[in-house]
Amino acid sequence: RRYQVNGIDMNVLIAGEGPEVLLVHGFPDSHTVWRKQIPALVAAGYRVIAPDTRGCGETQISAGVASYRVDNLVEDLDALLDVLGIRKVRLVAHDWGAMICWHYLIAHPERVERYIALSVGHPMVYGRGGFRQKLKGYCIALMQMQGVIEFLLPLRNWWLLRLMTGYPQEFPHWKACLSRPGRLTAAVSYYRANLGLVLGRASASVAAPIRLPVCGIWSSGDRFVTERQMTGSQQYVAGPWHYHRVEGANHWLQLSAPDEVNALLLDFLQ
Repeated sequence: RRYQVNGIDMNVLIAGEGPEVLLVHGFPDSHTVWRKQIPALVAAGYRVIAPDTRGCGETQISAGVASYRVDNLVEDLDALLDVLGIRKVRLVAHDWGAMICWHYLIAHPERVERYIALSVGHPMVYGRGGFRQKLKGYCIALMQMQGVIEFLLPLRNWWLLRLMTGYPQEFPHWKACLSRPGRLTAAVSYYRANLGLVLGRASASVAAPIRLPVCGIWSSGDRFVTERQMTGSQQYVAGPWHYHRVEGANHWLQLSAPDEVNALLLDFLQ
């Protein structure tokens, strides 16, 4: 379905009946990254809401890098809940979606019943994750080269993207999405608009304690984020904290280890 949300036309998949679960994807994905979770959640009695975030999938592209600042992305989600008439959700997010949703939790705690973060931990811990995390996050520097990365990534059938991600099974989805006019620039604008945030210059308000149940899930085959930036998130969670390590899965653990991830989601969401 399509909705007018915070000044953009947003594409949203809605499936099932029951308590609402909001699924928020990351880079370079769309809502389809949740295709192995949605049937399981619906079968368990949940109503799933899976948007394409600003500029991604089939959601409208915004003009200017500044429109992709995290506070605006947070308000996209809040406006979506308003449009749908939803007061409170269970929240599940991955990669950039997780970064957005940590901020959502801090800005709008009254609208979240519990939160599951996949791969990316609390902004304060991620941004100060040390030298090893900076090495793993080398792609952040590449994304700052405006015009250059848009030229380099599609060369030789997106060779650089395939090299960076190391996940050939998912490459056809990314290529089909990012090859469309303006979509690659929109996707990398998340990194450009929030460089200070990912480098550890988050505002003091982000350090406010989170008094909700939070679950962090990290996979041992993740080539972009360290385990420490997830486990260290506990220091900012004043509510119940749970942590799970998924052995062998890559960064897209919801796709590479769906059975284990689904079991964790269903257990914590209850």
